[in-house]
Amino acid sequence: MSLAPRAVLVHRRTEYEELLARHGTHGQAAFFLSSRGRSIDEVARRHEDTRQALREVAAAVPLTWRSSRVERADLDRFLFAPEDVVVVVGQDGLVANTAKYLSGQPVVGIDTDPGRNPGVLVRHRHADAAALLRAATAAGGRAEELTMVEAVADDTQRLLALNEIYLGPPGHQTARYRLGPDGETAPGEAQASSGVLVGTGTGATGWLRSLWLERGGTMPLPAPCDARLLWFVREAWPSPATGTSRVAGELGRGQGLRLTVESDRVVVFGDGMESDALELTWGQSVRLGIAERSLRLVT
Repeated sequence: MSLAPRAVLVHRRTEYEELLARHGTHGQAAFFLSSRGRSIDEVARRHEDTRQALREVAAAVPLTWRSSRVERADLDRFLFAPEDVVVVVGQDGLVANTAKYLSGQPVVGIDTDPGRNPGVLVRHRHADAAALLRAATAAGGRAEELTMVEAVADDTQRLLALNEIYLGPPGHQTARYRLGPDGETAPGEAQASSGVLVGTGTGATGWLRSLWLERGGTMPLPAPCDARLLWFVREAWPSPATGTSRVAGELGRGQGLRLTVESDRVVVFGDGMESDALELTWGQSVRLGIAERSLRLVT
């Protein structure tokens, strides 16, 4: 007998909850903000809107289904199952944070603050949750397959991301490495920079776009479902030992970019999740390219 679907509600701590964690009570948090010319009322209102959205989404789960909740900070320890329907209640970035831990489960994005969030990935309102849950499990349900990027290290460590993967120094130092196409027999160009960013069409609405604009936007940005990535080297430094001839490019399916570390430590993380990063050191290499896995976003 097959298991009934499980609705997994993904959320994160609100700004109000973070203030309480820091200051202890509502009154102390209110005093802290008021002493700086700000009011806690707007923060508290957004907190209540988010809690209300979570309550209504939870109430919309069919009685025959199972349900669970997971907070953003616990995503790397949560075990998603094949029969799960993942409901992200929050901001666009929370969908990206969740994507790397999934393997084909349908994702529904619920916007808790319409008008404040762009709504690129959280496209729906909590009042539509019941219909969206049915659509997520129905045959022929509408969904987009969003391209993801992956990094695979030579020691088999693997990292997935929906928006972008960043490789660079852990602080404000300079990363040293060699960079070139995967499969090239030459060792690649020696570079010194503040890091390398490889992004998808979904990431083209964020960090990737800012770098693209800085470079003049000569390459067309990919769409979220396009099997194409763009990559940029940030602040490459020319010197007698390092070059700047390879600072931007694109990758199609089956193509890869290889980076070989030539400094003490380089971190690799995706979608801003620095707490869940790969760490590479002298001589290690990593390949970046389009992931076989994609994010199935219910539309």
